[in-house]
Amino acid sequence: MQLDSLLQAVRPVDESPAPEIQAHLDNLTKPRGSLGRLEELALRYCLIRGERRPALPAKAVFVFAADHGVTEEGVSAFPREVTYQMVRNFLAGGAGINVLARHVGAEVHVVDIGVDHDLPELPGLIRRKVRPGTRNMARGPALTREEAEAAVLAGAELASGAADRGIGLLATGEMGIGNTTPSSALTAVFCGAAPAEVTGRGTGIDDEAHRRKVRVIERALEVNRPDPADPLGVLAAVGGLEIAGICGLVLGAAARGVPVVIDGFISTAGALVAAAMAPAAAGYMFAAHQSVEVGHRKQLERLGLRPVLDLDLRLGEGTGAALAMGLIEAGLKIYLEMATFDGAQVSPGNEA
Repeated sequence: MQLDSLLQAVRPVDESPAPEIQAHLDNLTKPRGSLGRLEELALRYCLIRGERRPALPAKAVFVFAADHGVTEEGVSAFPREVTYQMVRNFLAGGAGINVLARHVGAEVHVVDIGVDHDLPELPGLIRRKVRPGTRNMARGPALTREEAEAAVLAGAELASGAADRGIGLLATGEMGIGNTTPSSALTAVFCGAAPAEVTGRGTGIDDEAHRRKVRVIERALEVNRPDPADPLGVLAAVGGLEIAGICGLVLGAAARGVPVVIDGFISTAGALVAAAMAPAAAGYMFAAHQSVEVGHRKQLERLGLRPVLDLDLRLGEGTGAALAMGLIEAGLKIYLEMATFDGAQVSPGNEA
Protein backbone atom coordinates (compact mmCIF):
# COMPACT_ATOMS: atom_id res chain seq x y z
CA MET A 1 0.00 0.00 0.00
CA GLN A 2 1.25 3.47 -0.92
CA LEU A 3 0.17 6.66 0.82
CA ASP A 4 -0.98 8.35 -2.40
CA SER A 5 -3.20 5.43 -3.37
CA LEU A 6 -4.60 5.27 0.18
CA LEU A 7 -5.57 8.95 0.08
CA GLN A 8 -7.14 8.59 -3.37
CA ALA A 9 -9.30 5.72 -2.05
CA VAL A 10 -10.96 7.99 0.53
CA ARG A 11 -14.13 9.20 -1.19
CA PRO A 12 -16.92 11.37 0.24
CA VAL A 13 -19.76 9.49 1.91
CA ASP A 14 -22.74 9.15 -0.45
CA GLU A 15 -25.53 11.12 1.24
CA SER A 16 -28.22 10.37 -1.39
CA PRO A 17 -29.89 7.49 0.54
CA ALA A 18 -30.52 9.76 3.55
CA PRO A 19 -34.18 10.61 2.76
CA GLU A 20 -35.12 6.93 2.41
CA ILE A 21 -33.35 5.98 5.65
CA GLN A 22 -34.87 8.93 7.47
CA ALA A 23 -38.33 7.99 6.19
CA HIS A 24 -37.95 4.54 7.77
CA LEU A 25 -36.86 6.11 11.06
CA ASP A 26 -39.88 8.43 10.94
CA ASN A 27 -42.21 5.45 10.33
CA LEU A 28 -41.11 3.59 13.49
CA THR A 29 -43.65 3.30 16.31
CA LYS A 30 -42.66 6.46 18.17
CA PRO A 31 -43.15 10.19 17.81
CA ARG A 32 -40.97 11.45 14.99
CA GLY A 33 -37.45 12.26 16.19
CA SER A 34 -38.25 11.20 19.76
CA LEU A 35 -35.15 9.03 20.10
CA GLY A 36 -33.01 12.04 19.32
CA ARG A 37 -29.40 11.35 18.55
CA LEU A 38 -29.85 7.59 18.51
CA GLU A 39 -31.69 8.13 15.23
CA GLU A 40 -28.91 10.38 13.97
CA LEU A 41 -26.29 7.74 14.81
CA ALA A 42 -28.24 5.04 12.96
CA LEU A 43 -28.65 7.25 9.89
CA ARG A 44 -24.97 8.13 9.85
CA TYR A 45 -23.90 4.52 10.24
CA CYS A 46 -26.07 3.42 7.30
CA LEU A 47 -24.73 6.18 5.08
CA ILE A 48 -21.11 5.37 5.86
CA ARG A 49 -21.66 1.68 5.19
CA GLY A 50 -23.61 2.46 2.02
CA GLU A 51 -26.34 0.04 3.10
CA ARG A 52 -30.01 0.69 3.78
CA ARG A 53 -30.30 -2.42 5.98
CA PRO A 54 -26.83 -3.11 7.40
CA ALA A 55 -26.14 -6.01 9.72
CA LEU A 56 -25.25 -5.32 13.33
CA PRO A 57 -21.49 -4.80 13.22
CA ALA A 58 -18.66 -6.73 14.76
CA LYS A 59 -16.62 -4.18 16.72
CA ALA A 60 -12.90 -3.74 17.35
CA VAL A 61 -10.74 -1.23 19.23
CA PHE A 62 -7.12 -0.75 18.17
CA VAL A 63 -4.89 0.56 20.95
CA PHE A 64 -1.65 1.97 19.54
CA ALA A 65 1.25 2.27 21.99
CA ALA A 66 4.40 4.37 21.61
CA ASP A 67 6.85 6.52 23.55
CA HIS A 68 7.95 10.12 23.14
CA GLY A 69 11.36 11.74 23.27
CA VAL A 70 9.82 14.99 24.51
CA THR A 71 9.38 13.41 27.95
CA GLU A 72 13.04 14.43 28.44
CA GLU A 73 11.63 17.93 28.98
CA GLY A 74 9.61 16.97 32.07
CA VAL A 75 6.16 17.31 30.48
CA SER A 76 4.54 14.27 32.11
CA ALA A 77 3.73 13.23 35.67
CA PHE A 78 4.61 9.59 34.88
CA PRO A 79 7.86 7.95 33.71
CA ARG A 80 7.90 6.50 30.19
CA GLU A 81 8.29 2.97 31.59
CA VAL A 82 4.56 3.09 32.28
CA THR A 83 3.90 2.76 28.54
CA TYR A 84 5.21 -0.79 28.24
CA GLN A 85 3.84 -1.71 31.66
CA MET A 86 0.38 -0.68 30.48
CA VAL A 87 0.82 -2.65 27.27
CA ARG A 88 1.21 -5.73 29.42
CA ASN A 89 -1.89 -4.73 31.38
CA PHE A 90 -3.90 -4.37 28.16
CA LEU A 91 -2.77 -7.81 27.03
CA ALA A 92 -3.72 -9.28 30.41
CA GLY A 93 -7.20 -7.78 30.08
CA GLY A 94 -6.91 -5.60 33.18
CA ALA A 95 -7.14 -2.04 31.86
CA GLY A 96 -10.13 0.28 31.57
CA ILE A 97 -10.42 -0.31 27.84
CA ASN A 98 -10.55 -4.07 28.38
CA VAL A 99 -13.41 -3.75 30.85
CA LEU A 100 -15.45 -1.38 28.68
CA ALA A 101 -14.75 -3.28 25.46
CA ARG A 102 -16.02 -6.47 27.12
CA HIS A 103 -19.07 -4.50 28.21
CA VAL A 104 -19.98 -3.59 24.59
CA GLY A 105 -18.72 -6.81 22.99
CA ALA A 106 -15.73 -5.32 21.15
CA GLU A 107 -12.38 -6.92 20.42
CA VAL A 108 -9.25 -5.15 21.73
CA HIS A 109 -6.08 -5.22 19.64
CA VAL A 110 -2.87 -3.83 21.13
CA VAL A 111 -0.29 -2.48 18.68
CA ASP A 112 3.35 -1.80 19.54
CA ILE A 113 4.06 0.88 16.96
CA GLY A 114 6.84 2.64 18.88
CA VAL A 115 7.30 1.50 22.47
CA ASP A 116 10.79 2.20 23.81
CA HIS A 117 11.15 -1.30 25.21
CA ASP A 118 11.96 -4.69 23.75
CA LEU A 119 8.64 -6.37 24.35
CA PRO A 120 8.81 -10.15 23.96
CA GLU A 121 6.45 -12.13 21.77
CA LEU A 122 3.28 -11.84 23.81
CA PRO A 123 -0.09 -13.40 22.99
CA GLY A 124 -2.29 -10.80 21.36
CA LEU A 125 0.43 -8.21 20.75
CA ILE A 126 0.57 -6.81 17.21
CA ARG A 127 4.15 -5.83 16.43
CA ARG A 128 4.42 -2.86 14.07
CA LYS A 129 7.29 -0.97 15.70
CA VAL A 130 8.61 1.77 13.42
CA ARG A 131 11.24 2.90 15.92
CA PRO A 132 11.58 2.86 19.74
CA GLY A 133 9.80 6.14 20.42
CA THR A 134 10.09 9.54 18.80
CA ARG A 135 12.98 11.94 19.06
CA ASN A 136 12.63 15.04 21.23
CA MET A 137 10.50 17.41 19.14
CA ALA A 138 11.70 20.39 21.18
CA ARG A 139 15.14 19.92 19.61
CA GLY A 140 14.24 18.88 16.06
CA PRO A 141 11.81 16.69 14.12
CA ALA A 142 10.23 13.89 16.14
CA LEU A 143 10.25 11.59 13.10
CA THR A 144 11.55 11.49 9.57
CA ARG A 145 8.93 11.72 6.83
CA GLU A 146 9.63 8.09 6.02
CA GLU A 147 9.01 7.01 9.62
CA ALA A 148 5.80 9.01 9.84
CA GLU A 149 4.55 7.53 6.58
CA ALA A 150 5.44 4.00 7.70
CA ALA A 151 3.39 4.45 10.87
CA VAL A 152 0.41 5.83 8.93
CA LEU A 153 0.52 2.91 6.51
CA ALA A 154 0.77 0.43 9.40
CA GLY A 155 -2.47 1.80 10.84
CA ALA A 156 -4.17 1.74 7.43
CA GLU A 157 -3.19 -1.88 6.85
CA LEU A 158 -4.66 -2.87 10.22
CA ALA A 159 -7.94 -1.16 9.30
CA SER A 160 -8.01 -2.93 5.95
CA GLY A 161 -7.32 -6.27 7.60
CA ALA A 162 -10.14 -5.66 10.07
CA ALA A 163 -12.50 -4.87 7.20
CA ASP A 164 -11.46 -8.12 5.50
CA ARG A 165 -12.41 -9.99 8.70
CA GLY A 166 -15.88 -8.44 8.66
CA ILE A 167 -15.40 -5.76 11.33
CA GLY A 168 -18.06 -3.12 10.73
CA LEU A 169 -17.23 -0.61 13.45
CA LEU A 170 -13.70 0.42 14.48
CA ALA A 171 -12.48 2.54 17.36
CA THR A 172 -9.21 4.28 18.13
CA GLY A 173 -7.23 3.91 21.35
CA GLU A 174 -3.74 4.84 22.47
CA MET A 175 -1.13 4.59 25.19
CA GLY A 176 2.00 6.69 25.38
CA ILE A 177 3.42 8.63 28.30
CA GLY A 178 3.84 12.24 27.19
CA ASN A 179 1.48 11.99 24.22
CA THR A 180 -0.73 14.96 25.11
CA THR A 181 2.28 17.16 24.30
CA PRO A 182 2.57 16.24 20.60
CA SER A 183 -1.24 16.18 20.45
CA SER A 184 -1.34 19.77 21.68
CA ALA A 185 1.32 20.75 19.15
CA LEU A 186 -0.64 19.15 16.29
CA THR A 187 -3.82 20.84 17.48
CA ALA A 188 -2.11 24.24 17.60
CA VAL A 189 -0.92 23.79 14.01
CA PHE A 190 -4.11 22.44 12.43
CA CYS A 191 -6.52 24.63 14.43
CA GLY A 192 -4.44 27.80 14.14
CA ALA A 193 -4.32 28.21 17.91
CA ALA A 194 -1.67 29.31 20.37
CA PRO A 195 -0.19 26.41 22.35
CA ALA A 196 -1.49 27.85 25.62
CA GLU A 197 -5.06 27.65 24.26
CA VAL A 198 -4.91 23.94 23.51
CA THR A 199 -2.55 22.51 26.12
CA GLY A 200 -4.04 20.78 29.14
CA ARG A 201 -2.66 18.90 32.11
CA GLY A 202 -2.57 15.41 30.63
CA THR A 203 -2.09 12.88 33.41
CA GLY A 204 -2.39 15.59 36.06
CA ILE A 205 0.71 17.80 36.08
CA ASP A 206 0.96 20.79 38.44
CA ASP A 207 0.98 24.48 37.46
CA GLU A 208 4.74 24.72 37.04
CA ALA A 209 4.89 21.61 34.86
CA HIS A 210 1.98 22.91 32.80
CA ARG A 211 3.80 26.19 32.11
CA ARG A 212 6.90 24.20 31.15
CA LYS A 213 4.80 22.01 28.83
CA VAL A 214 3.44 25.07 27.02
CA ARG A 215 6.96 26.49 26.63
CA VAL A 216 8.21 23.15 25.27
CA ILE A 217 5.46 23.10 22.64
CA GLU A 218 6.18 26.71 21.70
CA ARG A 219 9.85 25.84 21.30
CA ALA A 220 9.03 22.74 19.21
CA LEU A 221 6.92 24.83 16.85
CA GLU A 222 9.64 27.47 16.60
CA VAL A 223 12.37 24.91 15.95
CA ASN A 224 10.41 22.84 13.41
CA ARG A 225 8.13 25.46 11.81
CA PRO A 226 5.54 22.89 10.67
CA ASP A 227 3.42 23.89 7.69
CA PRO A 228 -0.27 22.86 7.94
CA ALA A 229 -0.38 22.64 4.13
CA ASP A 230 2.00 19.65 4.47
CA PRO A 231 0.18 17.32 6.92
CA LEU A 232 2.72 14.50 6.71
CA GLY A 233 5.48 17.02 7.40
CA VAL A 234 3.61 18.30 10.46
CA LEU A 235 3.14 14.76 11.72
CA ALA A 236 6.85 14.06 11.28
CA ALA A 237 7.89 17.31 12.96
CA VAL A 238 5.79 17.22 16.12
CA GLY A 239 3.71 14.06 16.05
CA GLY A 240 3.89 10.67 17.70
CA LEU A 241 3.98 7.15 16.32
CA GLU A 242 0.71 6.12 17.96
CA ILE A 243 -0.91 9.30 16.63
CA ALA A 244 0.37 8.43 13.14
CA GLY A 245 -1.00 4.91 13.53
CA ILE A 246 -4.40 6.30 14.49
CA CYS A 247 -4.28 8.64 11.49
CA GLY A 248 -3.65 5.61 9.30
CA LEU A 249 -6.42 3.57 10.94
CA VAL A 250 -8.88 6.38 10.19
CA LEU A 251 -7.73 6.66 6.57
CA GLY A 252 -7.78 2.90 6.09
CA ALA A 253 -11.27 2.65 7.56
CA ALA A 254 -12.54 5.47 5.36
CA ALA A 255 -11.02 3.86 2.28
CA ARG A 256 -12.99 0.67 3.05
CA GLY A 257 -16.27 2.37 4.04
CA VAL A 258 -15.97 1.40 7.71
CA PRO A 259 -17.07 3.89 10.38
CA VAL A 260 -14.45 4.70 13.00
CA VAL A 261 -15.18 6.00 16.49
CA ILE A 262 -12.59 8.56 17.55
CA ASP A 263 -11.75 8.52 21.26
CA GLY A 264 -10.35 11.54 23.10
CA PHE A 265 -7.74 14.26 22.67
CA ILE A 266 -4.84 12.15 21.43
CA SER A 267 -6.99 10.09 19.07
CA THR A 268 -8.60 13.24 17.71
CA ALA A 269 -5.14 14.66 17.01
CA GLY A 270 -4.61 11.66 14.73
CA ALA A 271 -8.01 12.29 13.17
CA LEU A 272 -7.04 15.91 12.51
CA VAL A 273 -4.01 14.76 10.55
CA ALA A 274 -6.13 12.24 8.63
CA ALA A 275 -8.67 14.93 7.67
CA ALA A 276 -5.85 17.28 6.64
CA MET A 277 -4.50 14.55 4.33
CA ALA A 278 -7.92 13.50 2.98
CA PRO A 279 -10.74 15.91 3.93
CA ALA A 280 -13.43 13.34 3.05
CA ALA A 281 -12.16 11.14 5.91
CA ALA A 282 -14.05 13.28 8.43
CA GLY A 283 -17.31 11.92 7.03
CA TYR A 284 -16.45 8.44 8.31
CA MET A 285 -15.83 9.53 11.90
CA PHE A 286 -17.96 9.44 15.02
CA ALA A 287 -16.66 11.60 17.88
CA ALA A 288 -16.99 9.46 20.99
CA HIS A 289 -16.93 12.12 23.68
CA GLN A 290 -15.90 15.58 24.80
CA SER A 291 -12.70 15.21 26.82
CA VAL A 292 -11.76 17.54 29.67
CA GLU A 293 -8.51 18.32 27.78
CA VAL A 294 -8.82 22.00 26.85
CA GLY A 295 -7.90 21.54 23.19
CA HIS A 296 -10.40 18.81 22.44
CA ARG A 297 -13.29 21.16 21.72
CA LYS A 298 -11.22 23.01 19.11
CA GLN A 299 -10.28 19.72 17.47
CA LEU A 300 -13.91 18.63 17.20
CA GLU A 301 -14.99 22.02 15.88
CA ARG A 302 -12.28 21.81 13.23
CA LEU A 303 -13.52 18.38 12.16
CA GLY A 304 -17.20 19.41 12.31
CA LEU A 305 -17.99 16.59 14.74
CA ARG A 306 -20.44 16.57 17.64
CA PRO A 307 -19.47 14.25 20.50
CA VAL A 308 -21.79 11.42 21.46
CA LEU A 309 -20.95 11.66 25.18
CA ASP A 310 -19.74 14.22 27.71
CA LEU A 311 -18.66 12.35 30.83
CA ASP A 312 -15.55 14.30 31.93
CA LEU A 313 -13.35 11.47 30.65
CA ARG A 314 -9.60 11.88 30.25
CA LEU A 315 -8.18 8.35 30.44
CA GLY A 316 -7.69 7.64 26.76
CA GLU A 317 -7.00 4.01 25.76
CA GLY A 318 -10.21 4.06 23.69
CA THR A 319 -12.47 3.97 26.75
CA GLY A 320 -14.82 6.72 25.57
CA ALA A 321 -14.91 5.19 22.10
CA ALA A 322 -15.97 1.82 23.51
CA LEU A 323 -18.86 3.44 25.37
CA ALA A 324 -19.95 5.34 22.26
CA MET A 325 -19.86 2.12 20.24
CA GLY A 326 -22.61 0.79 22.48
CA LEU A 327 -24.82 3.80 21.71
CA ILE A 328 -24.17 3.60 17.97
CA GLU A 329 -25.20 -0.04 18.08
CA ALA A 330 -28.29 0.86 20.14
CA GLY A 331 -29.34 3.37 17.50
CA LEU A 332 -28.80 0.81 14.77
CA LYS A 333 -30.88 -1.78 16.66
CA ILE A 334 -33.71 0.73 16.89
CA TYR A 335 -33.51 1.25 13.13
CA LEU A 336 -33.36 -2.47 12.34
CA GLU A 337 -35.60 -4.04 14.97
CA MET A 338 -38.31 -1.56 15.97
CA ALA A 339 -41.73 -2.05 14.38
CA THR A 340 -43.16 0.40 11.89
CA PHE A 341 -46.63 1.91 12.24
CA ASP A 342 -47.84 -0.12 9.27
CA GLY A 343 -46.33 -3.38 10.48
CA ALA A 344 -47.66 -3.00 14.03
CA GLN A 345 -51.03 -1.69 12.85
CA VAL A 346 -50.63 1.41 15.01
CA SER A 347 -52.06 4.73 13.90
CA PRO A 348 -49.25 7.30 13.56
CA GLY A 349 -51.44 10.29 14.43
CA ASN A 350 -49.97 13.77 13.97
CA GLU A 351 -46.94 13.51 16.18
CA ALA A 352 -44.75 15.28 13.61
